[in-house]
Amino acid sequence: MDGNNNQNFIVAIGLSIVVLVIWQLMYAGPKMREEQVRREQAAKIEQSKQKPGAAPAPITGTAPQPGGNTPTAGTTGTPPLASGIGTASREAALAGSERVAIKTDSIKGSIALKGGRIDDLTLLRYHETTKPSSPNVTLFSPSGSATPYYAEYGWTATGETKVKLPGKDTVWRAASPGPLTPATPVSLEWDNGEGVTFRRTISIDDDYMFTVRQEVDNRTDTNLTFFPYALISRHGTPQTTGFYILHEGLIGVFGEQGLQEIDYDEAIEEKAFTFNENGGWLGITDKYWAAVLVPNQKAKYQARFTGQDQANTQYYQADYLLGAVSIPSGTKHAVEGKLFAGAKRVQLVDGYEKDFGIEKFELLIDWGWFYFITKPLFYAIDFFYKLIGNFGVSILIVTVLIKLIFFPLANKSYVSMSKMKKLQPEMKRLQERFKDDRARQQQALMELYQKEKVNPMSGCLPILVQIPVFFALYKVLFVSIEMRHAPFFGWIQDLSAPDPTSLFNLFGLIPWTPPEFLAIGIWPIIMGMSMWVQMKLNPAPTDPVQQKVFAWMPLFFTFLLARFPAGLVIYWTWNNILSVTQQYLIMTRQGVKVELWDNLKESLSWINGKLKRDKATGG
Repeated sequence: MDGNNNQNFIVAIGLSIVVLVIWQLMYAGPKMREEQVRREQAAKIEQSKQKPGAAPAPITGTAPQPGGNTPTAGTTGTPPLASGIGTASREAALAGSERVAIKTDSIKGSIALKGGRIDDLTLLRYHETTKPSSPNVTLFSPSGSATPYYAEYGWTATGETKVKLPGKDTVWRAASPGPLTPATPVSLEWDNGEGVTFRRTISIDDDYMFTVRQEVDNRTDTNLTFFPYALISRHGTPQTTGFYILHEGLIGVFGEQGLQEIDYDEAIEEKAFTFNENGGWLGITDKYWAAVLVPNQKAKYQARFTGQDQANTQYYQADYLLGAVSIPSGTKHAVEGKLFAGAKRVQLVDGYEKDFGIEKFELLIDWGWFYFITKPLFYAIDFFYKLIGNFGVSILIVTVLIKLIFFPLANKSYVSMSKMKKLQPEMKRLQERFKDDRARQQQALMELYQKEKVNPMSGCLPILVQIPVFFALYKVLFVSIEMRHAPFFGWIQDLSAPDPTSLFNLFGLIPWTPPEFLAIGIWPIIMGMSMWVQMKLNPAPTDPVQQKVFAWMPLFFTFLLARFPAGLVIYWTWNNILSVTQQYLIMTRQGVKVELWDNLKESLSWINGKLKRDKATGG
């Protein structure tokens, strides 16, 4: 680049850095701290053994209700008013109903016989923090606890039907004793005393997919018509990361309408969102976990997202209502649906999409705008992880591969930059010759570039190529659960979290926790040094403004990336080192003088001279 183009590009980078720094320090950083505090408090609550006392009446979700003779999602009910979320401990709330245990290698929990709900799930493979002794992640909790979150299946009917249906207070009988395991399904039964028996058979795979089969046995002398439904209800707004690059809240894919993402505040504001489609899925997603309903992919259904704010408590629900099911006298009828409740592992989610034909189930993981780069990048990193066993080393290997892929482009760019350096004496002569005629100066420079077949914009290409990869890797580190709590070496025990060390407490030697903007760890410092060396590889710009921008840029990036995931900082550092090596070799091959050592000596001499002057003047 040259002239105004170069200056404008540098100014644009500088402004972008300022915006990102302000966002990181004022918004992203505090959000991360709030999330950490919330997790610690949640862990303490789970470990405590409070006495239940007099808990308020449980708040429950409401089944979708058909309107008239045909189901109409818009006329469905809303969560009933109550005195608020329960204050009982989770253990006390669980004790409020007899239960059938759930035991697999991935989860433990139970199904409440009162209401027949799946409302108790703990993820055995995941902990709240990097410490193995920290509590496991809790996904579902029963109504009456501090954070109710559960799945419910059932039947509803029009107002013309007077048959007793099972509800939230119905006590089911366990026809099989349990526990629910991948090898042993659980069957629940309830007889309404009027000649109708309801059965619910629940099975689970080795991971997080439940299959729920609902059956009605009509022993009456009349034909019956019911509507099957399923819902996921969550009480209270969970703490979210608050990052614009990640969706947390209500989510679903509905046929031709495609992916629908509803934030928690949007659900409260709009009250309800309804969809009428075939295929797809719906539920509630967190950063790493999700609870998703999967109806029969060939059946027509009505889906709904609702949000309510009552007595300073928020209620969120995702539900679907299937079409009318006719059960003639003396016959049985069954419908089947699936429930995903667990960790959003990439290969697991993709496998469910393929195995069960779930439409676009992969979109449960928020890959973002650079999907076409982000997901292949994850699979590449994951491939080498399976060979080596360290995600950090995998990132280093993939960085080398990316460098090889873009080698022809980078090589051409660095060759062009080397030619530009050879032309610098002639460029300075033209600039001096036409210093009073800016237009003529630019014309003369362009003629020189054309004559020597040099592209002045070539220096931008390596940077521009890295930008999509940089953001794609940031997305991979941020959203994929595989990177959560993934260690590297030494003090980096979580590649998805910032470097935990800080220069300003001498990397832990001083018992003091620096504020967010001073938490500059070892890896960000190494990254800043690599960037400084990379800039010193080239001669300093002649423009004083550009000189100052380039001089301060490594420091800007050091502070900027300090609170970004450590894996991203390691990638950027390694990428800088590879770039310096590549450019050094190309410049040497082109016969261009490498300015690195001279510039380093000049910088060190300036620093040494500055120190001597300060000492002499008492500064």
